[in-house]
Amino acid sequence: MAQIDVNELTFGYEGSFDTIFEQVSFSVDTDWRLGLIGRNGKGKTTFLNLLLGMYEYQGSIQADTVFEYFPWKLLPEDFEECGAVLAERMKADCEMWRVIRELDKLQVDPEALYRPFETLSQGERTKVMLAVLFSGGHEFLLIDEPANHLDQACRETVKNYLARKRGFILVSHDRALLDGCIDHVLVLNRCSIEVQKGNFSSWWENKRRKDAFSQMENEKHRKEIHKLRQASRRAGQWAERNESTKIGYDPVAEPDHANRAFIGMKTKKMQSRVKQMESRIEQEIAAKEGLLQDVETVTQLKLFPLRHAKQVLLRAHDYSLGYGSREEENGKFLFRDLRFTVEQGERIFLNGKNGCGKSSLIRAILNHASADGGSGAAMDGMTEQGTLETASGLVISYINQDTGFLRGSIRSFCEERGLEESLFCALLRQLDLERAQFAKPVETFSEGQKKKILLAASLLTPAHLYIWDEPLNYIDVFSRIQIEEVITMCNPTMLIVEHDSQFREKIATKVVDL
Repeated sequence: MAQIDVNELTFGYEGSFDTIFEQVSFSVDTDWRLGLIGRNGKGKTTFLNLLLGMYEYQGSIQADTVFEYFPWKLLPEDFEECGAVLAERMKADCEMWRVIRELDKLQVDPEALYRPFETLSQGERTKVMLAVLFSGGHEFLLIDEPANHLDQACRETVKNYLARKRGFILVSHDRALLDGCIDHVLVLNRCSIEVQKGNFSSWWENKRRKDAFSQMENEKHRKEIHKLRQASRRAGQWAERNESTKIGYDPVAEPDHANRAFIGMKTKKMQSRVKQMESRIEQEIAAKEGLLQDVETVTQLKLFPLRHAKQVLLRAHDYSLGYGSREEENGKFLFRDLRFTVEQGERIFLNGKNGCGKSSLIRAILNHASADGGSGAAMDGMTEQGTLETASGLVISYINQDTGFLRGSIRSFCEERGLEESLFCALLRQLDLERAQFAKPVETFSEGQKKKILLAASLLTPAHLYIWDEPLNYIDVFSRIQIEEVITMCNPTMLIVEHDSQFREKIATKVVDL
């Protein structure tokens, strides 16, 4: 067992005013299954890159181990190669028998190694990369968001696989995945870093109690400060009133009145008490300063659903969808004879394996809605059979699972979508995007921050139906909780593709299996 020791680590990107890490120190063991948790933009992926030596930094990182990173960066031409060829490029000393052994544990046929990578599903690609990653035996593995775009069955397989391994850092916002396979957490708080034994749920419960205690202590502290300020104000008023009695004093007319020297001495004592109280107030504030800086407060979001005249907004009856022309379509349908309706107030989750046609169905629905409820509207390269109907005049707010199209400034994004920029930025702040980000090009944002751009745009758009395609990829846990709360409070009509099992359990009113 070895240790990774981080001492006085300080790092910020060149040209940026933000310091991501400021004199950070901690240690972790290389046989831990370590979960790395933190808000979007707090530096999780940056920290992994620092371990890999990709950036210059101040301080030191000492480790008697070799680091390997998931996922590997693949070029467009790499997808034409088979997995076996890519495995040798990914890992110089890769032994194929070891990769096949790991694939068996991941429930993948070894035949997948000898097919072009582009023909593999997202789940198969992830599993092949994980098999290559764990085919060695002497590295400490850095696993960054392995569950994104994976269906529920694949997530379960990956979770069970990782639970039997040791010696890795896992970055993920999937609470079920973290609970199932980690034994320690490394948490990037707002102003500190902590290492704790346990899984996500144990850390979350400890944090909830710690935050509640901090809130209670802060409330008590505020009351103490208020009492001290009141006492200081009263003493100051007494001193001023006492000092004023010296004005117009006549020793002949008022022989029993205290002399000026006595009055001045009393005033001086009162003024001294005032200064002592003010000093105590400053000491109290200094002692408690920063008490709530690490407390994560989840701001209540808002949503503006519209009410449609019809109760049923969408209906599919014996609906089939596939690729190619009808003449070529023998056996190539993604799904057949689908039946379901979407009524106002329902939150329907589309469930199924990767590649079963969930995103294709969403594109078909958007296409029919743009044709104002028309049936049988043709889509390029797609074949439809059966009935897919949308209510006339249906307004849809859509989130695409892809963020690659985002470019330019926040202002230009708002202008393109007809959004009020000040409201949009206020909502981004509620989703914990720093103000400094607003001046940067959107393409420089982290994947989680880009996703928040799309979420904020959808939340600000009044609509009859909200269609979200994998909206939570890369989104941090705290923002997921915010989104869960606003949906349950505002009760919008929704059609969602999302593989976060806890999110679905809390939000779904109905699940449609493809």
